[in-house]
Amino acid sequence: MTTAAIPPGAKVRVVGDVHGDAAAFAYAVATERFIVQLGDLVDHGPDSARAMRMMFDLVESGRGLFILGNHDLKLARVLAGEHVRSEPMVQATIAQMDDRLKERATRLIAAAPAWVLYKSALFVHGGFHTLMLEQQPPEHGLQRPHGAVARALYGEPTGRMQHDGYPERSLRWVDRIPAGLTVYCGHDRRSADGRPYVRHGALGGKAVFLDTGAGKGGHLSWIDLP
Repeated sequence: MTTAAIPPGAKVRVVGDVHGDAAAFAYAVATERFIVQLGDLVDHGPDSARAMRMMFDLVESGRGLFILGNHDLKLARVLAGEHVRSEPMVQATIAQMDDRLKERATRLIAAAPAWVLYKSALFVHGGFHTLMLEQQPPEHGLQRPHGAVARALYGEPTGRMQHDGYPERSLRWVDRIPAGLTVYCGHDRRSADGRPYVRHGALGGKAVFLDTGAGKGGHLSWIDLP
């Protein structure tokens, strides 16, 4: 299964979580390659507005797509007036936005795919579910995520809470990735050395985690696919 969102035969650059690090993102998108950004464009870093404008220009010109991230969805839900806990970093992002950008963000985030399966790669923000191999992502709009979409945005919870009040997340899903498939994801900063973290699963598949801390004291990572 492939998706028409990525042109056939395209040379792809996969970019990790940007989190408002627009200066680094400008370097990442300075390429003729088709950009696949793994979500969480916004929050934390200094210029979420510019990061969104760059990504939205790529989407609207057919030169890239971004995967739905949990920070992106929260932003769009707040902009749409949904009853969502609006944290200070979300309000800081909104303060950077003019009315035109707010309209683009609401519209394009609502249309962003929760995952994309392309050849031997699956692009997703938070975590893999086997249903992603069997079906296209549903049209989520700005609904509260559930099922495979919730897995796509947040990964797989263990059922325990961490000291920071957020759910603890497991990497058990990596063992369900079939042989020959690589899952490119972000969401969790798993790297211990500043490079994308690669984890191999029991079935022969693997996951590549590209969140290396952009906008949060680290840097932005990207990978050019063969």
